[in-house]
Amino acid sequence: MFQNFSAPDYPVTGDSRLKALRNEMEKHSLDALIVPHADEQRNEYLPASAERLAWISGFTGSAGEAVITKEQAVVFVDGRYTLQSAQQTDANFWTVESLIENPAHKWLRQNLGSGSHIGFDPWLHTLNEVKNFKAAAKDIDGELIPLETNLVDAVWQDRPAPPCEPVSIHDFTYAGKPTRKKLEAMQAAMVTNNADLCVLSDPSSVCWLFNIRGHDVAHTPITLAHAVLRSDEDPILFIDGRKLDIETKAFLTQVCELREANELSQTLSALADQARVMLDPNLAAFALHSIVEDAGGTVVSAADPARLPRAIKNEAEIKGTRSAHLRDGAAVTSFLAWLDQQPSGSIDEITAAKKLEQYRTDMAGNMPLRDISFDTISGSGPNGAIVHYRADENSNRTLQEGELYLCDSGAQHDDGTTDITRTIAVGEPSDEQRKMFTLVLKGHIGIALARFPKGTRGVDIDVLARMPLWQHGADYAHGTGHGVGSYLSVHEGPQNISKRGMQELLPGMIISNEPGYYRTGEFGIRIENLVLVREEMEIVGGDQPMLGFETLTLAPIDQRLIDPTLLTDNELHWLNAYHGHVRRELEPLVEERVANWLKSATEPMVQNLPPASA
Repeated sequence: MFQNFSAPDYPVTGDSRLKALRNEMEKHSLDALIVPHADEQRNEYLPASAERLAWISGFTGSAGEAVITKEQAVVFVDGRYTLQSAQQTDANFWTVESLIENPAHKWLRQNLGSGSHIGFDPWLHTLNEVKNFKAAAKDIDGELIPLETNLVDAVWQDRPAPPCEPVSIHDFTYAGKPTRKKLEAMQAAMVTNNADLCVLSDPSSVCWLFNIRGHDVAHTPITLAHAVLRSDEDPILFIDGRKLDIETKAFLTQVCELREANELSQTLSALADQARVMLDPNLAAFALHSIVEDAGGTVVSAADPARLPRAIKNEAEIKGTRSAHLRDGAAVTSFLAWLDQQPSGSIDEITAAKKLEQYRTDMAGNMPLRDISFDTISGSGPNGAIVHYRADENSNRTLQEGELYLCDSGAQHDDGTTDITRTIAVGEPSDEQRKMFTLVLKGHIGIALARFPKGTRGVDIDVLARMPLWQHGADYAHGTGHGVGSYLSVHEGPQNISKRGMQELLPGMIISNEPGYYRTGEFGIRIENLVLVREEMEIVGGDQPMLGFETLTLAPIDQRLIDPTLLTDNELHWLNAYHGHVRRELEPLVEERVANWLKSATEPMVQNLPPASA
């Protein structure tokens, strides 16, 4: 199994850890300390050694931060984690605030006294984040103090060792482009920005550029490493040499100079003297800015030059993801067929998640399942309303008659990364469940059918997914879609569909389509397919070319949860066409028993409209 379901040591009860941390703060004359969910390379999912926020607060979500003062402890989370954070933190010692509406820098202005000293780890915050905190400190005549050592580490007695997992070569068959070719685009970006050096701090960018993969972070095939690109010489890759075998080292030394990870600061300082150094202000650690400036260099704030090229998949990567989604669709459909045969109340969340992973393993064939792409969200009834729920031995519950079961899962294969959510009726659904599911489906179809001109951003089409819910006084507190890597992170930028999605959608990008609805204490609904941005065929009578989406994910949508009277003819046509495509693609890949179930699950839905709606 690539996941375990042991109940964590959280929630952290009592204030023993807070007391120890506050004692450390007092030694450094601090009135407040900022503890983000972050590591030195700004990964979304962290190695165990970097789970400082979880250790001190109990909150285990993938985004958030905390502020600890002498009297208060506050954790800041976004809408995905409102319910989870309340359950995981001890309300006797912690309060929860909105990361969006009342972020930490705003809270500091309102709650700290004049002249306060605020501590932070400069390796765990970006330049833009530090700017916000500096402004907050200035407004209260205080001081933001970069710390030489992390204070949580100082009191975390049993902190795990940093990861040191082996690195593998990502075969050219799946990578589709050699490092030298990728470097040309990186150096062109450096020329555009008149930069002598560029620091890549995002491990996904490093792995993509050098065509390597690793296992330093659970479910995300990255290795923790930095790279410094030079305008007139080979780049330098800073990586723990223990991760490299003879073959991988020989592969890398053809395209870069290898140095140990702990040589980064000293080497960058030497190279930065009188040099212009590109750093991404939203990704690079503030410590890197300090190293460059202290060495007499000039920081050039510019986007990570690998981020957009790796988001635009090449032909090999697109071919690979289609192949990965075929296998994954067969696995998920086999799981759904199995689940449909289980009596209500006989299966629990953990059993279901294990069964799904087993199907993915069995369906892998000659393309082994390298990992799941994140911990499976297997939530029944009220647990489904927790957006990023993770079942464990304490929270595990059975799938009961009349409830909804939400399963969000994915796989990592050499040829692609998958991510799919299906919401399933357990027994006979209520009219209200069918109504809300159908509204979510209408939003999902709205994205799937979207046609849009070049220059369109995610923010421009996000409303297509939300409008059916808005018209019924409902919404969801997460983005509609996130980018997905090619055997890399299941959450990849810069592309997304959300209220903050400012990146233009470009052909070759892979993005999720996942509107949802969550009713606290009752149920959660989400329908997620991955889609590929592509150039569309010419629209008859149109004035200009349009872009659109190719749906990659292949698995039935539960028709028992659909109220056809709420669907338009176009929406019904899309559903029937999608199910026909799923059936044709998957039937040859699954057992006869599953194929028979699939045929029934994808039968065209007939729309019986009342006269007033015709």
